[in-house]
Amino acid sequence: MKLDRTSMLYGTLVLTITGIISQILGFVYRIFLSRLIGAENMGLYQLVLPVYGCVLSIVSVGLSVSVSRLSAEYQALGNTRAVRQVLRKSLFYLALLFLLISCVTVLMYDPISVHLLGDARTQMSILLLLPCILLTGIENIHKHYFYGTGQVRPPALVELAEQLVRMFAVLALLVFFLPQNNEVAVGLMVLGMVICELFSALALSFLFRRRLKSGGTCKGDPLPSAALRRSIGKIALPVGINSLIGNLMSSANAVLIPQLLVAAGWSISEAMASFGVLFGMALPMLCLPFAFIGALCTVLVPKLAQSAALGRTEEISQRVSKALLSTSVLVMPVLAILLIVGPTLGQVLFLEPMVGDYLPALSIGVLFSCYQSVLGNALYGIGRQNAATVCSLVCDAVQLAFTYFGTSIPGVGLYGFIAGFVVSSAAGAVFNAVYFMRVTGMRPCYFTWIVSPGLSTILTFLCGRLLFQVLQDRGLAPMPSVLAVLLFGVILYLSALYTQGVRTESGIRP
Repeated sequence: MKLDRTSMLYGTLVLTITGIISQILGFVYRIFLSRLIGAENMGLYQLVLPVYGCVLSIVSVGLSVSVSRLSAEYQALGNTRAVRQVLRKSLFYLALLFLLISCVTVLMYDPISVHLLGDARTQMSILLLLPCILLTGIENIHKHYFYGTGQVRPPALVELAEQLVRMFAVLALLVFFLPQNNEVAVGLMVLGMVICELFSALALSFLFRRRLKSGGTCKGDPLPSAALRRSIGKIALPVGINSLIGNLMSSANAVLIPQLLVAAGWSISEAMASFGVLFGMALPMLCLPFAFIGALCTVLVPKLAQSAALGRTEEISQRVSKALLSTSVLVMPVLAILLIVGPTLGQVLFLEPMVGDYLPALSIGVLFSCYQSVLGNALYGIGRQNAATVCSLVCDAVQLAFTYFGTSIPGVGLYGFIAGFVVSSAAGAVFNAVYFMRVTGMRPCYFTWIVSPGLSTILTFLCGRLLFQVLQDRGLAPMPSVLAVLLFGVILYLSALYTQGVRTESGIRP
């Protein structure tokens, strides 16, 4: 059967495949990176990334979601002229916001690094982030234009190429210039990010201009400037505020955790190394399912916006129900298998035995955060971004409270953050689900969404753990044992689902 290239299934599959490849490349990249620069530099790099996320939230995130949603709406209504207006106006707002942020950052980079991040070795990286942020903003706005108009292949291919460029650029810079002090080493990593974002911004801008030339004449009436400004602002402001505060909360976590660990009696090097293991190794390993979740959400938002613009409420419920089923069916078994083989992978790949210590509790938080992400994006798609924003902010505050009061307790340490991660993501998932069902009238299907995949996952985990232990006791090498458990787990999980009457293909069919 030939897939419709504008369908939700096709878009999700394309983005999932490229996302998985990108995740694998990123995983390999982190392995080489951790071995080149060590856990302490990984921790410093994790300190810099929240600054990148916060500034990007101000200048780009809200505008990107606006472009995706409005492009989908106007495309569904046949007004291609308005689609192009939205993108050009968003680029204009991006330039204004970036100019303002750049002036503040250049003037304040020293107090930001010393007083906010708590480490003066991040100064060079903060300045190098500025061109990276502008290029990422240009890339994201063009990327979401393609997503909104149902063209997923161009940005998917560019994103995959971007990952390769980043790997080669960062690793080449480190190999060529190392050894260096900590500040220069992290600065080289950010410089590699600038190179890859330059590639992506140029490639997507070129593809957009080629699309304009091949698209023929524009259809529809142009939007008045005031109406266009209101439409963009109505979406961009709450989404941007949500993303900014969320990133500020993440930044506060990133800054507080090493300091609180030191207050609990850890040395500075121990605190930074453990921070790097948790955020640079353990969490990225468990976040492999986000290759699918990110793809699903990217496609879901414009599809729901189209359905909402055409008044198809039943179609909205069907699409979100299938998205929830897909989330359970794909995320649960991946996390279960990672729980079995994750400690071994952490030891073999990262040479860090501590990676496995954090996996069990973190996996619960990752599962809930996947549900929260899908349902939050569903609310974005139907124009209920304000509710999703409030929910996200409250959950971030809960997370920060757990970090602040729990991490400094001797004997608790990083598990204070992990407990907050689980509680806040669970609360966010439940709120988004209840609110979405109330405003759309969608009826819950708990057995199909949760119970059946959950039972299949438990069976897969128990049998897979037993098989892995037997293989290890018989002397089989770690990586062949991992592959054997993976193959066995997939077959057993799909068989268990099938016997309960759940068909995996129904979850993502358009």
